Amino acid sequence: MTKQAYHPNAYLSSIRNIKRGLDTRTKILNILDKHPMDVKSLAKEASAHYNVVMHHLRLLGAEGIVERRGIKPFTWKTTGIGQKRLVASN
Repeated sequence: MTKQAYHPNAYLSSIRNIKRGLDTRTKILNILDKHPMDVKSLAKEASAHYNVVMHHLRLLGAEGIVERRGIKPFTWKTTGIGQKRLVASN
């Protein structure tokens, strides 16, 4: 059995990290690392429902890992804070 590699920022401190959530957040973060995107496009590219993507974006936003920019439809992008937090904890 192989161990799946998750995005380092997919692990959240405020919730219980289960496999399904880690999988979804990893997909979302890998896409947002490449380029900022609105939720509808992000959901399509991640092959996830709009509401699921919004739920995870809100969780990631609460921890400062992603941020919302612009006017509707909002564009979401990674902040880089999660990486700084990982480096600072070492």
